[in-house]
Amino acid sequence: MAVVASAPGKVLITGGYLILERPNAGIVLSTNARFYAIVKPLHEEIMPDSWAWVWTDVKLTSPQLSRESMYKLSLKNLMLQSVSSSESGNPFVEQAVRYALAAAHATFDKNKKDALHKLLCQGVDITVLGSNDFYSYRNQIESRGLPLTPEALATLPPFTSITFNTDDSNEGNCKPEVAKTGLGSSAAMTTAVVAALLQYLGVVDLSSLSEEQHKDTNDSRDLDLVHIIAQSAHCIAQGKVGSGFDVSSAVYGSQRYVRFSPEVLSTAQNAAKVLPLQEVILDILKGKWDHERTKFSLPPLMTLLLGEPGTGGSSTPSMVGSVKKWQKSDPQKSHEIWRKLSEANFALETQLNMLSRLAEECWDVYKHVIRTCSRLRPEKWVEVAKEPNQEAIIKALLGARGAMLDIRNYMRQMGEAAGIPIEPNSQTDLLDATMNMDGVLLAGVPGAGGFDAVFTVALGDSSINVAEVWSSRNVLALLVREDPNGVSLESGDPRIQEVSSAISSVHIE
Repeated sequence: MAVVASAPGKVLITGGYLILERPNAGIVLSTNARFYAIVKPLHEEIMPDSWAWVWTDVKLTSPQLSRESMYKLSLKNLMLQSVSSSESGNPFVEQAVRYALAAAHATFDKNKKDALHKLLCQGVDITVLGSNDFYSYRNQIESRGLPLTPEALATLPPFTSITFNTDDSNEGNCKPEVAKTGLGSSAAMTTAVVAALLQYLGVVDLSSLSEEQHKDTNDSRDLDLVHIIAQSAHCIAQGKVGSGFDVSSAVYGSQRYVRFSPEVLSTAQNAAKVLPLQEVILDILKGKWDHERTKFSLPPLMTLLLGEPGTGGSSTPSMVGSVKKWQKSDPQKSHEIWRKLSEANFALETQLNMLSRLAEECWDVYKHVIRTCSRLRPEKWVEVAKEPNQEAIIKALLGARGAMLDIRNYMRQMGEAAGIPIEPNSQTDLLDATMNMDGVLLAGVPGAGGFDAVFTVALGDSSINVAEVWSSRNVLALLVREDPNGVSLESGDPRIQEVSSAISSVHIE
């Protein structure tokens, strides 16, 4: 009876800060880094007197943190009460459980509610697992004496344990060192748990979802429900109503995104303090979810590469707070920079869409141009254009580069005005050097910027050279790539599948 669902991490390549306010758009790419949730009954049998039960057991296991938490779940008001007092809880999973169960109560008739009660009386066993790409493993690689390369990263076992730091001043208690790479682990984890629970409880049927249904806005009712519940749980868990682009990409995959009006959830936040969750969820489901999403993915023969500079993490909430403070103190200048940044974002989006269209219309020419340019420095690309179709492709490539340089310029201006390192000097040097490499189309800081990560979009096989150069500059190129697909059901436990794949490859060799 186990249900396994997964949801991807993300990289926001345009729309940093602007995406917080409607109607600004952002381009968010989903990745092959996935969070998995495994949901199954905790007990094999239903007790004879289960109809009279008012509490049931919920077990949450996070193998990578070596953590196991037990809860009592009220079947009446859906409150979770931890019985693992020594361990801090996971608010994202806790809210995912509560909101998924509330959705079941809100949408089921009496017969289905009776079946739901019986199922819950078996208890709920939830395991969460995150791909290695969500976490930083620089320390492990360096401690093994290995170079900072993707090949060294690939030697780590799947779902490697996260290292613990011992704080001697805290009587030997261990604190998990959860250094992350900025792929949106909390959104991916929340979405995976919500999807797995809604499928397990029979609220949705994700088993027949095709790739097209992820993209077709008219044929995604079950996905829309997953999206609303995941957004709600994620916002409540983090204590604020964010833009939601990370949850949206976790559900639907790569896209152009415009946020929903915050009121659809902010009123629910207040109502949840005084009303039963089953009533609040009805208002959320009936609310006006006015977000916009449009199909988007990188043009063919282009590779997304993410790098971890290892210069320390940045706090996105505090950086956002600084930008908002600057907006209030200097509305005229901030409006002007945001207007120019929005125009540059739109220009990049336009050129990338143009490249995708040209790839469809003249594939052979497109393939030739991309592969030729992948071996040339950008200033040499214009020499490749010998006929009109080639000229159009080169024009779009150079237009995309120009737009990216403008985006970086306005992001730096915003950071300087707000007094925060959106593109720190160390990142500027790295990104300038990257933009000048053979075959590199784009390079920038994803999302809110800071020290966490850099990204590049490279043509053809030029990403291999980028990874090597980054390694020489003490930057670890991650194994993350764009995967335009969103949430999905898996055929089984990913740990078993990984072992099976490894055994198969040994037999083949």
